[in-house]
Amino acid sequence: MLERMEGRRIWRKIGWTGYSFLGALAAWALTVWFAPASALRNLLELLLFLSGAWIFLRFARAGVRRTIWRLRNRLFVAYLFIAVVPVSLIVLLAAVGAYILTGQMGIYLVHSELERRTASLRNTAEFLLNATETRRGEALREMAQHYARRFPGLEILIRDKREIRFPASAGIVSPPEGWTNVSGVVERDRQLFAWAHVKDQEREVTLMAPLSPEILSGLVPLLGEVSYMTLAEDRHAPQKRGSRFVVGGKAMTPYPGPVPDVLPPPVNRFDIPVDWFTLVPAAAWDQPQKMHNVVFSIRTRFSAVFRIITGEQADFSDKFAGIVFSATAILFLVVELISLLIGVNLTRTITGAVHNLYEGTLKIREGDFRHRIQVTGQDQLAELSESFNRMTENIERLLEVSKEKERLQAELELAREVQAQLYPKAAPELKTLSLLAACAPARMVSGDYFDYQPLLDSKVALALGDVAGKGISAALLMATVGSALRTQLRSCMDAVSKARDGEAPMPVCELVARLNQQLYNDTAPEKYLTFYLGIYDDATGELTYTNAGHIPPLLVREGEVHRLEVNGTVVGAFPFAQYEESTLRLRSGDLLVCYTDGVTEPENDYGEMFGEERLIDVLLRHADRENEEIVSAIMNAVRDWTGSPDLQDDMTLLLARRL
Repeated sequence: MLERMEGRRIWRKIGWTGYSFLGALAAWALTVWFAPASALRNLLELLLFLSGAWIFLRFARAGVRRTIWRLRNRLFVAYLFIAVVPVSLIVLLAAVGAYILTGQMGIYLVHSELERRTASLRNTAEFLLNATETRRGEALREMAQHYARRFPGLEILIRDKREIRFPASAGIVSPPEGWTNVSGVVERDRQLFAWAHVKDQEREVTLMAPLSPEILSGLVPLLGEVSYMTLAEDRHAPQKRGSRFVVGGKAMTPYPGPVPDVLPPPVNRFDIPVDWFTLVPAAAWDQPQKMHNVVFSIRTRFSAVFRIITGEQADFSDKFAGIVFSATAILFLVVELISLLIGVNLTRTITGAVHNLYEGTLKIREGDFRHRIQVTGQDQLAELSESFNRMTENIERLLEVSKEKERLQAELELAREVQAQLYPKAAPELKTLSLLAACAPARMVSGDYFDYQPLLDSKVALALGDVAGKGISAALLMATVGSALRTQLRSCMDAVSKARDGEAPMPVCELVARLNQQLYNDTAPEKYLTFYLGIYDDATGELTYTNAGHIPPLLVREGEVHRLEVNGTVVGAFPFAQYEESTLRLRSGDLLVCYTDGVTEPENDYGEMFGEERLIDVLLRHADRENEEIVSAIMNAVRDWTGSPDLQDDMTLLLARRL
């Protein structure tokens, strides 16, 4: 199964180009067998080349990507392009420059020596032109000895009243008409000669010496092999491979004779032969005053050119140059080795740190946040490793905090569900009063308290409280208040049911006083709440209430708003607190609104509180609507004022409407 999946992956990677290549290869094999000389075979070969090149480039690119995926290989490739390639190019440039310079210098030495010797021929010709016959004979004998080594085969022709040849057997002839005073190199019958030709009205002197490779190679002793190629006379003749060359569109013919092997021996393995050439102007014997180029070629060595340039101290120079070169090479090698060691050390440091970071990230991905990287050194990589360790420590700590937060969140969710069970599930059904309460906690649990409990004789208790503080502690105190209040109400109802006449009063202020004493005894001193407790008689429409430090409830009656009285201080703070009660008869259409400070004290971006006046304005505009709509309008107005969906404090409303 795995082999099949791997094969499919390879086929998908090859793609349509691979299919084209295989199809073209199969078709090409058929054409080789059945139609080897067809144009279809050539077309298939072209298709094979293009598709094969494309496949090779794709796999080469993928191979390069896999190779340089590791940072170590990537650094190696970077060093290769930054250091090795430029140094190699510099070395290659130096070698090519030395090669060209050596060839140019060798050609220059030969050419300058040839010009110097041809200049001496012209001086000799001018001397013979002006010398007397007696002096001419002596000069010819001296020149024969002088030029025997410098120009072997030198021939001289002097024409005045008669022709004089030297030596007597010389076959030199007079140049064609049209030549004036000239010296240099001349081509005659595809061979080169060093010559000089001068004349006046009565006399004409011509000197010619053949220039063979032996003579050219001897112009500068111990330099190397020197040869030449002349312009072919028959330009339309077939050119045999290896016998002719084309220079500037003209066929060049090498020297027909043998070339002497006078290449100096190498002084070391780097002393390779150097082949170079140049174009030398030469006169055409049959075309007076016309010049064309002749190719001079040289084959020499670095050591030969260097030895000639350094002069008489050649041996010492060779040894000194060898010592300097060897010392420089050794120094270069030492520097390269030191650089290599430093580079390898730096590379290992970088790749080691990155590898440790890579392993660390793998551990973190697996969930192991206890893994730590070993920190070595005092550089930026060490600081990076230290930062990674601190990061993992922080992540581990944050995970612990997150787990603790999740645990607390679960506990808060449980507390919220428990608190929701403490609130009354439904308002009691009364003939003359419609009740509705709503609480929007700022956090998971609320410190606000509301309750309505049915009592005997069609009476109902209405309670609203605001515990100081927020969160769990406020919610716990709120649960304590609810439990204590219900206990007190149950005790009062039991007392009423045992009374003889059944009409024992229910003192609201006494209930609040008992609640205050109980909370003071059972809770911490800093725990207290503002509290409102009212008892409504459904038969008479009277509301008897005690407001213990709470925000005065609002009574909306006939388009006006009235604030109820405050009958005492907060509950749970002072054991000696005294409370009074007030009585209010509700009329048909009256709306009683009890609320906590989370409705009026939220602030906007400018620090302004929503305030009681804005609450009254909302009540007056929505007083004739249903209780649910009024609650929704108030809460939306508060959220619009703050400009945030998050509440700044618990917001609780209790509405009672007289039917």
